[in-house]
Amino acid sequence: MSHSSPPAPPAPERGEHHQLKRGAIGVVGILFFVLSAQAPLTGIGGALPLAVALGNGAGAPAAYLVVGLVIVLFAVGFIAMSRHVTAEGAFYAYVTRGLGRRLGTGSALLALWSYNTVQACMYGLYGVIVSSLADTHLGVAPPWWACALVTMALVQVLGSLNIELGARFLALLVAGEMGILLAFALVTLLTGGGPQGLDPAASFSPTALLAGAPGIALTFGIASMFGFESTAIYSAEAKDPARTVPRATYLAVGTIALFFAFVSWMVVSSYGADQVVAAAGGALESGDGTVLLFAAISDALGPWAAEVGGVLLATSLLAGILAFHNASNRYVHSLGESGALPAVVSRTTRQGAPFVASGLQTVLALLLVMPFAVLGLDPVLTLFAWFSGVAVLGLVVLYLLTSVSVVVFFRRTRLDTRPWQTLVAPVLAALLIAALGALVLTNFTLLIGGSLGTAVPLVASVPLVLLLGIALESVRRRPATEVATAPAPAARLSPTR
Repeated sequence: MSHSSPPAPPAPERGEHHQLKRGAIGVVGILFFVLSAQAPLTGIGGALPLAVALGNGAGAPAAYLVVGLVIVLFAVGFIAMSRHVTAEGAFYAYVTRGLGRRLGTGSALLALWSYNTVQACMYGLYGVIVSSLADTHLGVAPPWWACALVTMALVQVLGSLNIELGARFLALLVAGEMGILLAFALVTLLTGGGPQGLDPAASFSPTALLAGAPGIALTFGIASMFGFESTAIYSAEAKDPARTVPRATYLAVGTIALFFAFVSWMVVSSYGADQVVAAAGGALESGDGTVLLFAAISDALGPWAAEVGGVLLATSLLAGILAFHNASNRYVHSLGESGALPAVVSRTTRQGAPFVASGLQTVLALLLVMPFAVLGLDPVLTLFAWFSGVAVLGLVVLYLLTSVSVVVFFRRTRLDTRPWQTLVAPVLAALLIAALGALVLTNFTLLIGGSLGTAVPLVASVPLVLLLGIALESVRRRPATEVATAPAPAARLSPTR
């Protein structure tokens, strides 16, 4: 596998802009992009009932901590490499530097596939929720796909504007959803929980973690971490990326893991460890799993909070959609800059926003979402469930490739010789992520709520997209004259600081 220096991308035409705005976003701004990708209200409201009812019951909160610890291990090597690689296509840049351009391009396409599928699945749930809210408050229930189309136009506009505006908008949305969840959790904690009290052992002991089917709970724990790597995606636009990216990464992982564990523990406590499984099962049988969370919020804060929570659930999904739209834009821009995609996709506005990439993402969202509308498929049971499973599996593969890449990169370049950061932690992370990946595959049919016949093509799409990227890069990088030419020397890398 060649590690030769990539050819210079085509020079932009006069008058064109291809550079993202430098120094535009700090630690807090990046943190809000990451937290919006996690969509905390959506994660707790939508995933927790499944983790409790089908997984390990009252021990579900412990799964968030376990996955958080694995991701912290992953982040050690990820951050060590971020000090030497500054590019907006995180997985693409890291895997390329460690394992070569071909596998790097494959990982970039897989990242785009994962981000676009999670964005599409969120449009399905979002459309249903907004339609229901319109019916409740306006007496009109537009089709879910109409709500999705209008929002695609809004996201296209926001994705084409400067990064500071996007960060401020997401900050408002994320603050609202995290605020109501934190208020509920603190009131429940201070009032001593529900009928059985707080009982931390029922949720955090090893016995609680391993009860029932812990693999299912861990799978949903992985989903809750989806998008934390956005900290590196925005490195090209960050203020002092060598310091901003590490701080934002550790802050994001710690915040997500502790927040999800704490709030889910308070949900369990509000029902009682012996009653929460039945409550979660009842919520799922009703067709609206969010009842588990919103009933607990209503009991703690009053009925008004559940009403507000319904609106915040919609804005939570909108924040997540916009976050993944922006992340995908940076991947497409990075591929255009490197020459893996036509240079036109890297064009930016005068404010440094990747408007061509943004338009491409909107078209892809349309192509993924609208077939479900045309075929009359249930947007939650098919679009949301199927594509969320694909996205989780794709991200697990990318985490594994990145961990291996970190080890190879530092063994080859010797830019950092600290064993913990460059060998021990990445290897441990790779082994644990591989184990989590096996759990995702084992529980994939349940995760998507479908049959084996549905699961097989969805799972197969992940390696196929990866192989497609490798094949495309192989064709692009190996014309007939290259066969007889020795590869160029490896690019010399030096620390950014």
